[in-house]
Amino acid sequence: MELELTDDQEFFAETTAKFLDDKATPTDLRALRHDATGYSADYWRQGAELGWTSLLVSEADGGGSVSGRGVADLALVAHHFGRNAAPGPLLTANVVAAAISSLGTADQKDAVLPAVLRGDSIASWCWSEPPPDDRLGRVTVTATVDGDDVVLRGRKAPVESGTIADWFLVVAATDDDGLVQLLVPADAPGLVVTPIGSLDLTRRYAEVRFEDVRVARSAAVGDPSSTADAVERQLQLANVIQLNEMVGAMEKALDVTMEWMFDRYSFGRPLASYQELKHRCADNRAWLEVGHGITDTATRYVQDEDDRAGEYASAGKATLGVYGIDLLQDCVQLHGGLGVTFEHDIHLYLRRVVQDSLLFGTVSDHRQRITTLLEQKDDARG
Repeated sequence: MELELTDDQEFFAETTAKFLDDKATPTDLRALRHDATGYSADYWRQGAELGWTSLLVSEADGGGSVSGRGVADLALVAHHFGRNAAPGPLLTANVVAAAISSLGTADQKDAVLPAVLRGDSIASWCWSEPPPDDRLGRVTVTATVDGDDVVLRGRKAPVESGTIADWFLVVAATDDDGLVQLLVPADAPGLVVTPIGSLDLTRRYAEVRFEDVRVARSAAVGDPSSTADAVERQLQLANVIQLNEMVGAMEKALDVTMEWMFDRYSFGRPLASYQELKHRCADNRAWLEVGHGITDTATRYVQDEDDRAGEYASAGKATLGVYGIDLLQDCVQLHGGLGVTFEHDIHLYLRRVVQDSLLFGTVSDHRQRITTLLEQKDDARG
């Protein structure tokens, strides 16, 4: 999180932290391990009342942020979600709500936003595709115009909260190789949702198949000519939410580990007094600070819609996707045999960081994306 927060932001962050400390304890997470949803409906509604779902939505559409900088405020929530490995569709609800608020028609806003902002309804972003089409930016689901309708064919996976979503915002390729986003109700004929496994204890994902799903042409969200830019913006938002979650989980894991190392004695000395372990902890602290720095910068650039937003969001995912996992793995090892048990909490944060590192672009994807963006900048200057 940013070092300097407004009084309102501090209060908002503290309120979220206290709520999650009470409602999303490790005991709660373990109890939800086999729950089909991964969280209770009341929990999510209460979170919505705290403002979790409305930060990227304009005041005219029923939303509003704490500081006037919605992405920065949402980053505070995501940070504490990471620190608690908390359940709930924070990412997908906000990405879809932001897209509909900024691009949707009045009818689309009326149909989707009020219930999503109250936490009574889930809208999920169908962007990722399953192997072999799972590379960053690849879209094989097709949208074919047929009279007054658009016909969707293909598969999307993993789709967060897909089994309980009421609406899907689907990214599809058009006949002229452009992109379109379509708002599709979950009960549309030909739409098939199948649950898939998840490393995270409380996150639920699904494969969504579109078997000649028909929607009206008016289901398009935004002008197709600007859809590619809109999808890029949504991808930046998704990655920034993940980065803040990852840093929060890294921070909590290192806090837990340092407390353990000062409390645990070996041969009459605390573990923290051994030089080799000190060096490992110093390295982990350094990587945590790197994570804070790159995450804060990416958040600021995405908030300001800076030209460097995509570059820094990808740099963050490429960095934390390696060193965040290394930090968590070392925290597990520093606990000794206790760290590899299900009963210890450390694996909850490891699961969150590993899963976030694989969604919306892998480390390899984001390294390639940074290269492409830098080459485009060189070409523009040349």
